[in-house]
Amino acid sequence: MTSTAPAVPERRRRPRTRGLGRYLYLAPAVLFVAATTIYPLYYNVSLSLYDATMQNFVAGRLSYIGAANYATVLADGSLWVGLRTSLIYTLGTIVLMLIIGMALALLLQRPYPGRNLIRAMLFLPYVLPSVVGANVWRWLLDGSYGLFNELLLRIGIIRAPVFWLGNPDTALLAVIIATAWTMAPFAMLLLVAGLQGIPASLHEAAALDGAGAIRRFFAVTLPLLRPVTLVVALLGFIYTFRTFDTIFIMTRGGPGDATTVLPIMAYQQAFVSFDLGSGAAINTLMLIIPTVLALLYFRATRSEDVR
Repeated sequence: MTSTAPAVPERRRRPRTRGLGRYLYLAPAVLFVAATTIYPLYYNVSLSLYDATMQNFVAGRLSYIGAANYATVLADGSLWVGLRTSLIYTLGTIVLMLIIGMALALLLQRPYPGRNLIRAMLFLPYVLPSVVGANVWRWLLDGSYGLFNELLLRIGIIRAPVFWLGNPDTALLAVIIATAWTMAPFAMLLLVAGLQGIPASLHEAAALDGAGAIRRFFAVTLPLLRPVTLVVALLGFIYTFRTFDTIFIMTRGGPGDATTVLPIMAYQQAFVSFDLGSGAAINTLMLIIPTVLALLYFRATRSEDVR
């Protein structure tokens, strides 16, 4: 008696078009990133290597000069003044953004009636166009009819109007406050998510040990929020370091060079002095510090994961 083995059904081969479909779904996003990020970056770097004055650019007579634009820009002392101003502006904004964001996150940590409405209202400055926010702050800080001056005069803190945006001693602080006001809701949102991920048992155990609210914050909350805080600080640095519109609308880089950060300097070099090559060189140099910080962050987090 002979037995026959059951026939094994042939596996159907998936058509190759199905595998290509996954890449076709990604194609629009890849093309969008390439058109809005990769190509402008490539064009900016390539333009920085040419003698691209406005006259040469319009006439189409660009001559390759290599790193001459970078040598000229780095030899100019105003670049280092602009870098110092950019770092003060960026670090000041990050510190103030984290303080405000943390305070708002602690306020919204526990549920209570109307919390979602308050959260939506507090998030409004972040979703507003930066042009709108900058004009609001310019009106609030106006030396002649600004609401801030009127309030301080009524309280008696000042006796005469202060021109906050026209004074070199206060202009940079003013744009720091305006930018931090814009970025604080973003920090609040991420910090709230981080706070909700901390087990309540840790706070209860600390409270049983006699730790008060302030001690629990510094001993329990703040250390556990360190990864989230670092991400917020890094993203805030990248955003603030390249901020142009807020400062341009509020002070246009003045008075003098009090608020002339690197993006303002690149704009002035390219579209006021009509030296597109030097402006592109400044833009390229601006990428170095955020890129180095991002690489250091990823390296630090990777080493922690390995441990």
